[in-house]
Amino acid sequence: MGRGGRRRADRARSGGPGLKPFLFLGTRAEDAAADGEYDAVLLAGGLDERDVRRVRLEQQPLAEALGGPVDLDDWSGIVLGGGPFNVSDPAEAKSDVQRRVEAELGDLCRRAVAADSPFLGCCYGIGTLGVLDGGVVDRTHGEPIGAVEIRLTDEGRADPLTGVLPERFAAYLGHKEAVARLPDGAVLLASSATCPVQAFRIGRNVYATQFHPELDVDGLCLRIDVYEHHGYFQPGGAEALKALARTANVTEPARLLARFVERYAR
Repeated sequence: MGRGGRRRADRARSGGPGLKPFLFLGTRAEDAAADGEYDAVLLAGGLDERDVRRVRLEQQPLAEALGGPVDLDDWSGIVLGGGPFNVSDPAEAKSDVQRRVEAELGDLCRRAVAADSPFLGCCYGIGTLGVLDGGVVDRTHGEPIGAVEIRLTDEGRADPLTGVLPERFAAYLGHKEAVARLPDGAVLLASSATCPVQAFRIGRNVYATQFHPELDVDGLCLRIDVYEHHGYFQPGGAEALKALARTANVTEPARLLARFVERYAR
């Protein structure tokens, strides 16, 4: 990384003058999980709250929260977190809030792709980006909550974002849906044995991951408690899942968020 990149990264960590904030979008209605995810993104990215504008989309429309439509040039980058919404849910099962959020995010993702503006979608974000331009997201490759070995593709190893990760690393995840067919022109960056699409890139600057780059074992255990009755696992199995999660060695994924901040802070 050159001197300019170091200065941008240092400014992001310090909240110094000139930094355009990052925009963090959440969709979790449960305060404990929503706050835990936000705090984890700040920690992994080396960010302070003054470096980030947080919007909880399940609480209010994006334009209302920002006082107008999103201007992509106002932000160093956009990070979309995970959540219990699934784009593959039957239309009749989606709440009015979910339909509104999906419409807002679909429009934002299309604009980010068209402008090749820095965007990182994590878990729910891969579904939102995954349905663009011929992509298919369905229930074929869901994975239970826990740690999985992720493998970078040749393109992933060469990518300026995912290339900071080892060729093989463990990550926490848990999802009902996944990308079954990549959007046209998307580049596959990472896979796992049970889910062929763990990360991809569209253009040069729009990224999505199926795994949670921000998540550590304490964060995962919190989400297991919060979402015990959301259909991710059988009720009563929380303690066993938490015990298994504690045996995993998950140390690398947070580097992805740190690199996203380092690369795009401006």
